[in-house]
Amino acid sequence: MTENSQIQPSYNTLRSIADRKAQLLKEIRKDSDQITKLRRQLFEKPTALTSKRKGARMQGLMTTGAGLFDAVVLVWKLYRKFKK
Repeated sequence: MTENSQIQPSYNTLRSIADRKAQLLKEIRKDSDQITKLRRQLFEKPTALTSKRKGARMQGLMTTGAGLFDAVVLVWKLYRKFKK
Protein backbone atom coordinates (compact mmCIF):
# COMPACT_ATOMS: atom_id res chain seq x y z
CA MET A 1 0.00 0.00 0.00
CA THR A 2 1.18 3.49 -0.77
CA GLU A 3 0.84 6.43 1.58
CA ASN A 4 -0.93 8.54 -1.01
CA SER A 5 -3.95 6.46 -1.98
CA GLN A 6 -5.55 9.22 -4.06
CA ILE A 7 -5.11 9.02 -7.81
CA GLN A 8 -3.32 12.10 -9.14
CA PRO A 9 -4.49 13.31 -12.55
CA SER A 10 -1.82 13.61 -15.19
CA TYR A 11 -1.47 16.83 -17.13
CA ASN A 12 0.25 16.94 -20.48
CA THR A 13 -0.03 20.60 -21.42
CA LEU A 14 -0.04 23.98 -19.79
CA ARG A 15 -3.52 24.52 -21.18
CA SER A 16 -4.90 21.51 -19.28
CA ILE A 17 -3.31 22.85 -16.08
CA ALA A 18 -4.84 26.27 -16.65
CA ASP A 19 -8.26 24.74 -17.35
CA ARG A 20 -8.10 22.69 -14.14
CA LYS A 21 -7.01 25.76 -12.19
CA ALA A 22 -9.94 27.76 -13.56
CA GLN A 23 -12.35 24.94 -12.71
CA LEU A 24 -11.06 24.69 -9.15
CA LEU A 25 -11.22 28.46 -8.69
CA LYS A 26 -14.83 28.46 -9.87
CA GLU A 27 -15.71 25.70 -7.38
CA ILE A 28 -13.93 27.51 -4.55
CA ARG A 29 -15.81 30.74 -5.26
CA LYS A 30 -19.12 28.88 -5.40
CA ASP A 31 -18.41 27.21 -2.04
CA SER A 32 -17.31 30.53 -0.57
CA ASP A 33 -20.56 32.19 -1.65
CA GLN A 34 -22.57 29.35 -0.11
CA ILE A 35 -20.64 29.61 3.17
CA THR A 36 -21.22 33.38 3.24
CA LYS A 37 -24.97 32.91 2.74
CA LEU A 38 -25.15 30.32 5.50
CA ARG A 39 -23.13 32.51 7.88
CA ARG A 40 -25.47 35.45 7.25
CA GLN A 41 -28.51 33.26 7.93
CA LEU A 42 -26.94 32.02 11.15
CA PHE A 43 -26.17 35.44 12.62
CA GLU A 44 -29.11 37.39 11.20
CA LYS A 45 -31.55 38.76 13.76
CA PRO A 46 -35.07 37.41 13.26
CA THR A 47 -36.72 40.85 13.20
CA ALA A 48 -39.63 39.78 11.01
CA LEU A 49 -40.61 37.01 13.42
CA THR A 50 -40.64 39.14 16.59
CA SER A 51 -42.46 42.07 14.99
CA LYS A 52 -45.39 39.84 13.99
CA ARG A 53 -46.03 38.67 17.53
CA LYS A 54 -48.23 41.03 19.54
CA GLY A 55 -47.00 40.04 22.98
CA ALA A 56 -43.29 39.93 22.15
CA ARG A 57 -42.47 43.13 24.05
CA MET A 58 -44.44 42.04 27.11
CA GLN A 59 -42.82 38.61 27.04
CA GLY A 60 -39.39 40.23 26.86
CA LEU A 61 -40.14 42.43 29.85
CA MET A 62 -41.43 39.48 31.86
CA THR A 63 -38.32 37.43 31.05
CA THR A 64 -36.01 40.27 32.01
CA GLY A 65 -37.94 40.92 35.20
CA ALA A 66 -37.84 37.26 36.20
CA GLY A 67 -34.09 37.17 35.56
CA LEU A 68 -33.50 40.25 37.70
CA PHE A 69 -35.67 38.88 40.50
CA ASP A 70 -33.78 35.59 40.41
CA ALA A 71 -30.45 37.46 40.62
CA VAL A 72 -31.63 39.53 43.59
CA VAL A 73 -32.81 36.44 45.47
CA LEU A 74 -29.49 34.70 44.80
CA VAL A 75 -27.49 37.68 46.05
CA TRP A 76 -29.66 37.93 49.17
CA LYS A 77 -29.21 34.22 49.96
CA LEU A 78 -25.44 34.44 49.45
CA TYR A 79 -25.28 37.56 51.62
CA ARG A 80 -27.15 35.89 54.46
CA LYS A 81 -24.97 32.78 54.22
CA PHE A 82 -21.60 34.56 54.27
CA LYS A 83 -22.26 37.62 56.43
CA LYS A 84 -20.90 35.88 59.57
